[in-house]
Amino acid sequence: MTQILFFLGAFLAEIAGTMVGFGSSTIFLPYALFFYDFKTALVLVAIFHIFGNLGRIGFFREGINKKLIVWFGLPSVILTLIGAFLVNYISPALLKFILGIFLLLFSLVSFIKPNLTFPASTKTALWGGGLSGFLAGLIGTGGVLRGAFLTAFNLPKTIYIATAAAIALAVDLTRLPVYFASGFLDKKFYLFIPILFLTAIFGTYVGRKIVNKIPQKLFRRMVLLAIALVSLKFILESFL
Repeated sequence: MTQILFFLGAFLAEIAGTMVGFGSSTIFLPYALFFYDFKTALVLVAIFHIFGNLGRIGFFREGINKKLIVWFGLPSVILTLIGAFLVNYISPALLKFILGIFLLLFSLVSFIKPNLTFPASTKTALWGGGLSGFLAGLIGTGGVLRGAFLTAFNLPKTIYIATAAAIALAVDLTRLPVYFASGFLDKKFYLFIPILFLTAIFGTYVGRKIVNKIPQKLFRRMVLLAIALVSLKFILESFL
């Protein structure tokens, strides 16, 4: 029963993550912590996230913004390595609190002034990629910050989802070897990998069917609402 609940949570997280272009790991990691220790959950969620992003790239492959992948992806990969190496040395509590405050303010301002975003520039891509990559490596949840910066480029929803997935895939493939080399995952969990693969692909497929029915304006509001909810979660977690 415990494992069934674990994989059910993964499935629902992937549907939600596909619909807003990020967030499956942000949703799934806290849920996974009800069942397994932090390091085990970190690796399982990273593996699941890789499969989910492969699914998104496959289902939305016609809409990848290659320029953003380069400018956003390169600093993401570099800073992800640094964050992953620091997992054993830095407490994520303060980082989560600062990130939560920043994201909450960003989402509230964006709702009040929908035309106000980060400037759609190379500098925004570099900063967004670097910061989100570092947090992904350190606390396993950098997608929400990546999503906040990517909204600056006002991408159509299919391009937004595919581009975010491609960047996230590069980040996951960077941090996962560090986790394995550090011995975070016991071999008994290797049997989970094929089930996580099937769960991620099916969840992505269902999410794609739903997102195709959502208007672009409503889609952006959903992204901002998801950012606001996650920011509150980060703030509350920092006090627990």
